[in-house]
Amino acid sequence: MQILKLDPRALKDNPDDARRSKSSPQADALLLATVKAVGIIQPPVISPETDGGNGYIIQAGHRRVKQAIAAGLDEIEVLVTDAANDNGAMRSMIENIAREPLNAIDQWRGTERLVALGWTEEAIAMALALPVRQIRKLRLLANVLPAMLDQMAKGDMPNEQQLRTIAAAALDEQKEVWKAQKPKKGDTAAWWQIANALSKTRMYARDASFGEDLRAAYGIEWAEDLFGPADEDNRYTTNVEAFLGAQQEWMTANLPKKGAIVEVNSWGQPELPKKAERVYGKPGKGDHTGLYLDRDGKVRSVHYRMPEPKAAKGQAGSSVSEATADGADAPAVAKSRPEVTQKGHDMIGDFRTDALHEALGRAPIEDDTLMGLLVLAFAGLNVRVDSGASDHVFGPRRFKRHAARLIDQDGRLSFDLPTVRVAARAMLVEVLSCRRGMSNSGVVSRIAGAAIGADGYLANMGTEDFLLCLSRQALETAASEVGLQPQPRVRDTRTALVEHFKGEATFIHPAALFAPDPREIADLIGHADEPDADAPDADGAANDDAANRDTDSVDTGDLSGNAPDEAPDELEAAYGIAAE
Repeated sequence: MQILKLDPRALKDNPDDARRSKSSPQADALLLATVKAVGIIQPPVISPETDGGNGYIIQAGHRRVKQAIAAGLDEIEVLVTDAANDNGAMRSMIENIAREPLNAIDQWRGTERLVALGWTEEAIAMALALPVRQIRKLRLLANVLPAMLDQMAKGDMPNEQQLRTIAAAALDEQKEVWKAQKPKKGDTAAWWQIANALSKTRMYARDASFGEDLRAAYGIEWAEDLFGPADEDNRYTTNVEAFLGAQQEWMTANLPKKGAIVEVNSWGQPELPKKAERVYGKPGKGDHTGLYLDRDGKVRSVHYRMPEPKAAKGQAGSSVSEATADGADAPAVAKSRPEVTQKGHDMIGDFRTDALHEALGRAPIEDDTLMGLLVLAFAGLNVRVDSGASDHVFGPRRFKRHAARLIDQDGRLSFDLPTVRVAARAMLVEVLSCRRGMSNSGVVSRIAGAAIGADGYLANMGTEDFLLCLSRQALETAASEVGLQPQPRVRDTRTALVEHFKGEATFIHPAALFAPDPREIADLIGHADEPDADAPDADGAANDDAANRDTDSVDTGDLSGNAPDEAPDELEAAYGIAAE
């Protein structure tokens, strides 16, 4: 075994290399950047040709050689060894299987070692083809308790949100929480419980209305949340009292004309003055403006209108004097109103829905969270699915068992990517169906099957039961395709086909394939140009027909005979709410 310097272009690929699939462009770009920055760290392994040639065959390091050529290197160091009897096939297999990407803990430890050797964060990021922000996120692990790091190094990692919360806490606090929540040997840590115990309320700089003068006056220091979205201001403080005090002082100094600071109730809603009527549209000249702080510490405004003052007692037009002059009884004491009326709850539902739809359309959402939200949506009370998974109509309870996998005991989304994948697959199994009748999902199920290669999972149709459903012409066509001679009697042709397909051969009728009908595809694509159901038509009126159809489908849903035994009351209640 010896080390030589050779031109990488003179090396030949091993035809028995175990890695045949192409690596991703991202992985190649990372390797190329590393080669350009620090060269080839581990020399490729080569061996002399055994068929009489005078060249060298690559045994391990095909990607390193390829990226060295791309980097323009004239020579690289290689390790020359004798050729194996199997032309290096086993060596290549072991070498590729044994490679494992570094976990986050090992990446952090390697980064800290490079920093200790004088590397800057920017230089490390350039050498590894990573964003500087990613290097800084890794270095946040220096703020994590060593005992927790040891647990994470075993592959038991918290998700990014949980890791952010843990790294932001003091080491003394982490030590106390870890002492109480430390898992038993061989078990995984309950990271969501650990993160909840260490969580602190954060007030973000992007929500602050005050400027630098008030920040300095209240002693507010911003910390950077490196786990937050890259396109937002992620500075925050845990000094909640100082933040709210600065916001309060800013509101006092910036009150508009006819403005006042209003309190909020336990739900975070503004408490207007007695008898005030809230203005939801554009405020008028005589309307008042109230400023308040919401639950996130943001300054919010609300407009309201005070009633006209009543005439003094004894003056003309006084309703009280007129009533007493006629000898009418004094008005009875009014009943106490609930804190929020039914109309108020309706308005709250509208506000929440508008905000939810706005956030779903514009807020940054990670792919795994988006998949989890889609699973949760199917568990809503307003969802009714005629499923092909059984003979029953499914309501919310059937879907809740899948949604329950994705939330913790506090109702927050808490899952890893494998879990949400399992839940998404299970939910799709419940919903998509090609069965004929009311459970048929239509063309979308055909498109879904074609997209995931479901044709390869179709069962053998060369059975007596299915072939009985085919005409003479179809049977003779199937027989001709497999080299069988059609018989004068249909029964004999069918029997010959059944015998033929009893072995390894499989019969799939063309009509069973998932490729959708082009006419159905055209009809589905045509819906893309249709206006929303609630959009006004040419006369300015809403699409009442669509609304009536939606309401009728809820009111007249077939709950008798089709609803499962598990939740008839819940289904009726859910559809009743939707109909109202």
